[in-house]
Amino acid sequence: MPTYAALIYSADVDPTQPEAASMMKDYNEFGAAAAAVIRGGQALYPTATATTVRVNGGKGGDIVTSDGPYAETKEALTGFYLIECGDLDEAVKVAAQIPAAWDGAVEVRPIVEFS
Repeated sequence: MPTYAALIYSADVDPTQPEAASMMKDYNEFGAAAAAVIRGGQALYPTATATTVRVNGGKGGDIVTSDGPYAETKEALTGFYLIECGDLDEAVKVAAQIPAAWDGAVEVRPIVEFS
């Protein structure tokens, strides 16, 4: 069965803070309902904790880091699920149940299986 990444784009909040409790309740309910197809996933800390890495000059060049995310956007990459579904249509149906889809976005992309 194919595996898909369901990339979660939502408000840039810290899911470990008490004010996120109601949001986490929704995610826990989704996790229980979709447990049969979930193969992994994690929430991400807010973008303020991100470090962007670039290598000037290509391979072997100078490593340059900057604080914060790669791109400034209204909605941030806040987590992901790996879901195993029969096809893209099924993956879209599962992704529509992820709470971020209700007020943000969930990007569904097939995973390349290297052997």
